[in-house]
Amino acid sequence: MLVRPASPEEFPTIGDLRVTAYVQRGFLREDDSYAAELRRLGMGADTRDEVLVAVEEDRLVGTVTLMWRGDQSELVTSDEEAEIRALAVAPDAQGRGVARALVGATVTRARRSGAHTLLLCTQPTMRRAQRLYDALGFHRRPSLDWTPDGVDFTLLAYSLSLASSPHADARTGAEA
Repeated sequence: MLVRPASPEEFPTIGDLRVTAYVQRGFLREDDSYAAELRRLGMGADTRDEVLVAVEEDRLVGTVTLMWRGDQSELVTSDEEAEIRALAVAPDAQGRGVARALVGATVTRARRSGAHTLLLCTQPTMRRAQRLYDALGFHRRPSLDWTPDGVDFTLLAYSLSLASSPHADARTGAEA
């Protein structure tokens, strides 16, 4: 599996993969207003955000977005922070380490870009993702939990200290 930056011509496929993965796991309804945002998140030409993809045998099997301080970030409040958003794995590729590789790549990229903290939010029902974040050294940050408009759940916040966690790359399997 190769994890690399997405190319603009892949953006429509990435948007479809995100929505399909979220819908099939029961985390999103296709008619939900968030589906449109999920399709385009991090894909603007005027953004520092990075959309990464996992590719196996020329097939896109997963994606994640590394976001920096800006209009679309949910948790980032300083230039020393970065945020993981829109982690999604194709339903037929789940359970094969794709999410771990994608998160590992974001840890590496965030650290190399000077971030001290990597943040993320997850739905309470995303238990597999929460187990992955725990295993990779992320810690719950209840003080950062928040409830988006129009939903009946609170997003759970997690963080990983990049400045004081020299073994983080070893846990994620990412390159140092």
